[in-house]
Amino acid sequence: MAANGEHQGVVKPPPTPSPLRFSKFFQSNMRILVTGGAGFIGSHLVDKLMENEKNEVIVVDNFFTGSKDNLRKWIGHPRFELIRHDVTEPLLVEVDQIYHLACPASPIFYKYNPVKTIKTNVMGTLNMLGLAKRVGARILLTSTSEVYGDPLEHPQKEEYWGNVNPIGVRSCYDEGKRVAETLMFDYHRQHGIEIRIARIFNTYGPRMNIDDGRVVSNFIAQALRGEALTVQAPGTQTRSFCYVSDMVNGLIRLMEGDNTGPINLGNPGEFTMTELAETVKGLINPSVTIKMVENTPDDPRQRKPDITKANEVLGWEPKIKLRDGLPLMGEDFRLRLGVPKTA
Repeated sequence: MAANGEHQGVVKPPPTPSPLRFSKFFQSNMRILVTGGAGFIGSHLVDKLMENEKNEVIVVDNFFTGSKDNLRKWIGHPRFELIRHDVTEPLLVEVDQIYHLACPASPIFYKYNPVKTIKTNVMGTLNMLGLAKRVGARILLTSTSEVYGDPLEHPQKEEYWGNVNPIGVRSCYDEGKRVAETLMFDYHRQHGIEIRIARIFNTYGPRMNIDDGRVVSNFIAQALRGEALTVQAPGTQTRSFCYVSDMVNGLIRLMEGDNTGPINLGNPGEFTMTELAETVKGLINPSVTIKMVENTPDDPRQRKPDITKANEVLGWEPKIKLRDGLPLMGEDFRLRLGVPKTA
């Protein structure tokens, strides 16, 4: 099935994987590399992949935003390996699949070091594609809804090309991911690499960085600390939030399926920032106040995925509602912040 951006036939067949794949006598495990596997979504993906006894998982992470703590239950497991490595440097490993998640994904981190962010997106993706080409691996890139910028189309379909400021403070991330998608398709067309692209919309859940500047983690941390929930003006801007277990299921279905993507993965349930603040307040700490603060530049007014393609091609849709997911994340944050449980 031709996907968005696939205007010409593949020039070469994909490289063949290791000969062990086709051995009659030796059934080898599926070796899976997860870059950024110590991060929020990456570590949940590792948990799910490790449930399958036929999978061997190698995590590569430089721990810029990820944490070894997220993987503590797998360290020492015979089917698990953790490598401290920066994807902007080449990597030589024998694998069958690559989930390429490595990249700072919250504004606080990518604005702190924008050059590092764009290097990770461009050189990191080039290195992973080079690896995929050498060993015949299938590679999945986690791209982002940020490729749509501040969208003029609502909700956003995969065919929409986006409305992105190329020189703004967020551009290292937005444009970096757009280039990463370009590289994926160029390697696919020129070298026959098997590619998959997921465009991830806002995701939340346990193990998010507590002070990462993303709205759900901000609100929950503020509510637990008894601080006012700071809503960026005007408060009518919308986001849609997908629980992390739903997202992981979508990524695995995309990797295992036959469609290159790009495919939007997210929850189409849309909330204004004021509604989200009220929901967090009600579920976590009804005594806190809500106050308006100034907005950051290039903050998209609306963000909502059209997930028709994910539904049709992958048979995927999110199952967990915001009301059910927020308390699970709230409990995780409460334990990590050491806040006692109130009756």
